[in-house]
Amino acid sequence: MFEQIDQKKALLDASRPLPKYTLSSLREKLLLEWTYNTNAIEGNTLTINETKIVLEGITVGGKTMREHLEVINHRDAIFYVEEIVQNKEPFSEWQIKNLHRLVLKGIDDEYAGVYRDQQVFISGAKHRPPAPFLIKDQMEQLINWYEQEAKQMHPVTRGAMLHAIFVGIHPFIDGNGRTSRLLLNLELMKEGYPPVVIKVENRLKYYEALDKAHTQKDYDDFIQLVANEAEDSLDLYLSTI
Repeated sequence: MFEQIDQKKALLDASRPLPKYTLSSLREKLLLEWTYNTNAIEGNTLTINETKIVLEGITVGGKTMREHLEVINHRDAIFYVEEIVQNKEPFSEWQIKNLHRLVLKGIDDEYAGVYRDQQVFISGAKHRPPAPFLIKDQMEQLINWYEQEAKQMHPVTRGAMLHAIFVGIHPFIDGNGRTSRLLLNLELMKEGYPPVVIKVENRLKYYEALDKAHTQKDYDDFIQLVANEAEDSLDLYLSTI
């Protein structure tokens, strides 16, 4: 599954460092597309051009304050991911809570970075997230899995499974999807991969693959979906060489 990805990643690594302004424009492009798509998956109605305008500090008429905050918050969360990668900080539960706090800042401050105390359901999914009293234990298990089993995995598999396991636990009242996609890219970026963008047009396939992972413990479809998006991002970077 990863032969082409590994070849393209090696080619990209051999071409580094990329020119300063090329790298800057790639980062800006992916930041916009990542922010637009991750919010659109969750129902944000801002178009990609409107998202760009909000990132530039301009208010879009007819859109809610929440939709504006989702854009600004996601940008700040990406900056935090970049900071973690740059500082080579080890993965931790504290980081997850900080990421989530940024995602929900000003939207729901009471639950930002705080595990849920209520049962929730995922619309359209067969999977039912665990009861609130199980969350702390399951999150500890996730960290243990990351520190042991996950270390032996290909970075794409590790990132995809981190995303899938986390969102299956659904530890927060809201913002789990955005946080899970930030965790996916945190893992990939640590290994020198460009961030992947789960595209809104793939939303149905994305949700079906996640539900299969949660109900059947079969992660193959989801890993393949992430691998396809990872290859797209690598192709974008390689197109500049």
